[in-house]
Parts: sequence; structure tokens; C-alpha cells
Amino acid sequence: MASLRDQLGGLVYSTDTGNTCPACREPLDGCRCDADSEQARIAALDGVVRIRRETSGRKGKGVTTVSGIPLTTADLKVLAKELKKYCGTGGAVKDGIIEIQGDHRDSLKQELTARGYHVKLAGG
Repeated sequence: MASLRDQLGGLVYSTDTGNTCPACREPLDGCRCDADSEQARIAALDGVVRIRRETSGRKGKGVTTVSGIPLTTADLKVLAKELKKYCGTGGAVKDGIIEIQGDHRDSLKQELTARGYHVKLAGG
């Protein structure tokens, strides 16, 4: 394990390259940290798309969450936009999970199955 001094020390700015990434020590233009973490997230998925209804932390308002889709963040945003349009509601993409406002489990399952995903309804 590296010492605290080694963890906190390091190049932050260079007059040759400008700002550098604290994790990989590459210039921000050539930083590969986001791409590596995105690939690791996709590789950790099991190929099953899970749809569940959640209300916790939302003051009783229900949202339908869709997780496990093996797409990059940019592609997830495009898919979320299409699903929101299909359901006629709002939503968001947070940490690789698509949130659709309201209870749309059945219609989302039908739509994602038609798109070729293996879908399971999770939770109660």
C-alpha cells in the first residue's frame, strides 16, 4: 500500500502539457480513466436487464429503474430519451441506471424485449 504522501503527491500541472489527471498522471486531453471505468462497468454486467419499481428516497413518488443495459453512458442517454418518449414521461440516467417517472414496468419490458434485450422484472 502506498503511503499517504505518495497518494497525495504528484504532478497536477505542467507547463508543457497543462493540467494532468491525478489518477493516471496523463494530460487531461489523453486521460483514459473515464473510458477504462466505463469498460469495467460494462464488463461487470451479466447480460440481464432488470426493471424494478422504486419509491425509497423519493418522498413516496414511484419511479421505474432499468439497470444492466450493456451500453456506454452516451448510448444510455439516447436509449433513455427514446424510452421516456415511448412512455410519455420524464426521467434521467444516473450511474448507469435509467430512471423513468411512474410505473411503466410492463410497457418497458415489452419495448426492451422488442429491441433484443433479455429482460427480467425484479423486486415486488
